[in-house]
Amino acid sequence: MATAVTTRESSSFWASVREALRGSHQDYTTGSLTRAIFLLAVPMVLEMLMESLFAIVDVFWVARLGAESVATVGLVEAMLTIMYAVGMGLGLSATAMVARRVGEKDREGAAVAGVQAISLGLLAGLTMGVPCFYFAPHLLRLMGASPAVLAVGASYARIALGGCCVVLLLILNNAVFRGAGDAAIAMRVLWLSNSINLVLDPCLIFGLGPFPRLGVTGAALATLTGRSIGVVYQIYRLYRGGEHIRIFARQVRIHAEVIARLLRVSLTGIAQMLIPHIAWISLMRIVSVFGSTALAGYAIGIRIIVFFILPAWGLSGAAATLVGQNLGAGQPERAEHSVWKTGVYNALVMGGVGAFFIVFSGPVVRLFTHDPEIVSIGAACLCIVSIGNIGYAYEMVMMQAFNGAGDTLTPTIVNFFGFIVLEIPLAYALAIPLGMRSNGVYWAITISESAIAVAMVLLFRRGRWKEKMI
Repeated sequence: MATAVTTRESSSFWASVREALRGSHQDYTTGSLTRAIFLLAVPMVLEMLMESLFAIVDVFWVARLGAESVATVGLVEAMLTIMYAVGMGLGLSATAMVARRVGEKDREGAAVAGVQAISLGLLAGLTMGVPCFYFAPHLLRLMGASPAVLAVGASYARIALGGCCVVLLLILNNAVFRGAGDAAIAMRVLWLSNSINLVLDPCLIFGLGPFPRLGVTGAALATLTGRSIGVVYQIYRLYRGGEHIRIFARQVRIHAEVIARLLRVSLTGIAQMLIPHIAWISLMRIVSVFGSTALAGYAIGIRIIVFFILPAWGLSGAAATLVGQNLGAGQPERAEHSVWKTGVYNALVMGGVGAFFIVFSGPVVRLFTHDPEIVSIGAACLCIVSIGNIGYAYEMVMMQAFNGAGDTLTPTIVNFFGFIVLEIPLAYALAIPLGMRSNGVYWAITISESAIAVAMVLLFRRGRWKEKMI
């Protein structure tokens, strides 16, 4: 009897996995919340896992070129975070509005919202990308790049920063899919684009086979190629239609009222994402005081952390979709319950990852470099930052819940005090005046992120997000 029950449970589990990967017809405003979280989280986690794998493999190959190349990637990545902030801020409003319309069973409204969000992303990407292409070397210099880094990384910066329009469209299109509940399509997009990048990376960096040897510039070109193909596939799927959303040619026009509502939410959403990215750039600038070796160790350590945080961010993304759709369906209590459940699951995942890194930080970093100084700095980053992992887990879920409700203002205010008022001054004080060097930056990250998590949980419990209209 026990064996039969176990077999049925196993069969049901794998059937649910297959359904999640195929794309589910599930109505996320009814039925089991655990099942709803699972169906949304599996493709979201796998989507972010591939994105994090890309980040790790990219730095793995670039690390073979030397500290200057790794420092280049780290500095450009810090600048790209501003563009990511714009894309993610627009994506927050897109996810919230599309999810709300789907919850209201308004498929036409969901498609119209998606088109307007993508139009805004296209405009923002061109506005930022064109000047960044021309001024990329000057931006590197402003970030504290040494002459050696400038010599190696100018072309890399031009391609990476100039191609930000592709990045924005990739983020926004997937935000539309996730808001609609078509997380499986968003997963396939990133698997496609990043698989292409993973294949092209070593070919273009080292000149394998018929490919030219482009060094660190090849990494940027591989990424741009993979992401561009991903965007083409997204457009195809939007027109072909997923399980929950489809865009028709007649809907591809400007709706000023919808754009105005998206902008109201997006402006605070962009600020919300921009604040931690400004903090990220500031922390990178503080670390750069200690030289290219410190920058390389920091870049490797953070990339490894991101490898595991991104899948957790994918799991927390289920909260945004469930909150938006259930508020649209007039079920605020179900929306709240979904957030607490997602928070527990995310904390279990991140807690386990944190414990692993605290114990095995050194061996993990040595997978990417054998330079003893870089290993020491990267291992310290892994160990110290991982202490706050459970706090990060709840912070991610609460932030996604607020955003899914269309309340982007509350997390923005919390981020301002957590990152600008607390993290940056604390990092500077610990690293330079108090002589802790890069370790001071790591402790500042852990302390500030934990404080943000506590504030988010307390504000979420007040429940004002349930009254937000979008």
